[in-house]
Amino acid sequence: MPRRTLPIPPHFKPNKVGKVWKVAYQERAVEAEKWAKQFHIPLAASDRFKICLMLVDLQNTFCIPGFELFVGGRSGKGAVEDNRRLCKFIYQNLDIITEICPTLDTHLLLQIFHAIFLINAQGEHPAPYTLISAEDIQQNKWQFNPAIAASLQTDAAYGQEYLLHYVHKLKTGGKYDLTSWPYHAMLGGIGHALVAAIEEAIFFHSVARVSQPDFQIKGNNAWTENYSVLRPEVLEGAHGQIIAQKNLRLIAKLLSFDVVIIAGQAKSHCVAWTIADLLDEMILHDKLHLAKKVYLLEDCTSPVVVPGVIDYTEQADAAFRRFAEAGMHIVRSTDPIANWPGINL
Repeated sequence: MPRRTLPIPPHFKPNKVGKVWKVAYQERAVEAEKWAKQFHIPLAASDRFKICLMLVDLQNTFCIPGFELFVGGRSGKGAVEDNRRLCKFIYQNLDIITEICPTLDTHLLLQIFHAIFLINAQGEHPAPYTLISAEDIQQNKWQFNPAIAASLQTDAAYGQEYLLHYVHKLKTGGKYDLTSWPYHAMLGGIGHALVAAIEEAIFFHSVARVSQPDFQIKGNNAWTENYSVLRPEVLEGAHGQIIAQKNLRLIAKLLSFDVVIIAGQAKSHCVAWTIADLLDEMILHDKLHLAKKVYLLEDCTSPVVVPGVIDYTEQADAAFRRFAEAGMHIVRSTDPIANWPGINL
């Protein structure tokens, strides 16, 4: 018998996806339990074919127009349109998504990718989206800001030494140059919160299927960027000391699912690097055959595009081509999961 596609609950309002509002938890909880009974939705614990939906950084700071790092893509509406499709996808597949794993980009003021970390000879900080190369540091175009040393429990000399070490590690590791990002996803701020429509869909799923979402915090290490939820950009300090570690628990958990579906923002950065790190782990442990269990929702993610400043569309598309060549599947949320390649529900 062909699998049914569940209807979308009446509480979902597509025109509210790009806005900030309060989720009515109690009302949604009552409705979700009724929904589960009405459509005979089983407990997630009974799933024999287990599907994990990883949602990367679907926070106000990236997904709401007017917030700090809204991911508009080339259309200018990217994240909002992506999330409309994603909410529908969650509701329509509520009965077969076993667990949802949302990641939360989480930042403090004094971090290496924020303007206050760097200073030039005139005492100025870099403008948002400034790319900082190893040559810039070597030529003292930008230096570690000594005013923040005490708060980071270090000294200015080590800060400068580490900064040079860091940009060299990025360059030799094939990473993007250090970017001075606008202050965003600040812990405790409204930008850090999940988009309300996405939060509501996750909550509704959790109640209907009695499945605890696995929230993953990333990005709060002062000394490294953390695009990927699976590992920071740099793991060692200037003297070889460990400053950060891979998220080994999450890597093992993802690989234990029968299917991992990935969506989120931005396609060119946090989404791409998360997928790349997952692929690297498969290669490292001689498990590249597991790539076939990963499905990328290409219509639920957009690249970073700042008109007239920077456009990462080509880099994002190139990364997804590489993932597909490795065996991962590029799919669309509007296509029934049962029709995806390799799926036998």
